[in-house]
Amino acid sequence: MNKEIDLSVSCYGSVKDLSYDVAILPWGATEPHNYHLPYLTDCILSHRTSVDAAEKAFSESGVRCMVLPPVTYGSQNPGQRDYPFCLHARYETQRAILGDVVAALHLQGIRKLIIVNGHGGNSFKNMIRDLSVDFPDFLIAITNWYGIVPQEGYFENKDDHAGELETSVMMYYHPELVNLDEAGEGTSKPFALSSLNAQIAWLPRYWSKVSADTGIGDPRKSTPEKGERYAKAVIEKLALLFTEIGSKEVYL
Repeated sequence: MNKEIDLSVSCYGSVKDLSYDVAILPWGATEPHNYHLPYLTDCILSHRTSVDAAEKAFSESGVRCMVLPPVTYGSQNPGQRDYPFCLHARYETQRAILGDVVAALHLQGIRKLIIVNGHGGNSFKNMIRDLSVDFPDFLIAITNWYGIVPQEGYFENKDDHAGELETSVMMYYHPELVNLDEAGEGTSKPFALSSLNAQIAWLPRYWSKVSADTGIGDPRKSTPEKGERYAKAVIEKLALLFTEIGSKEVYL
């Protein structure tokens, strides 16, 4: 627990006399993750990797980050929001949340924000472009924690949703929240159209037609050791990003 870095456990007395270089906003979703992972998996993992990276950035470079509480509202596919307690947030909702966060930070004198995204359905580029018009002196960067380091060499099965990657990292951080005995196989069906499978075009997958257990990727070979190794590689990259954004000019 670090009250100077993690706002979810902090208090005003711990931060009022400190100066911060950059704010970090984990962003996830509330959705099923197979039968064995929490609904808030995307929030938990984006937050935990952010906190670890913020601690590393400060200890190695003196760049001080504040990790904000994770946003729990993500964008869901058709057929996915039909599942119990899967919460879909529209573009306009997410844009309003991000805009309010930026406005608050800007008023307080903070000019840099990094979104650490944990949910594949979220897309922020247009929001960031709009906000850069409204707040031209405010920098917003976006990264997907799960996409920074390639999965090859870390996991036996490629993860898409609630598979080996997310399960292993969750087992590393919160083993008490994972019971592999409950996990489904994560078997998924491709599109019937070769053009879509080849990613010549994109459309949202109708989730209930794709997966029986809401997972896409087999989690059953997950281990906390795999999760730790992968998380530490991600944290290394994130810490460098936090340090550079927090201490350097973006352009030459």
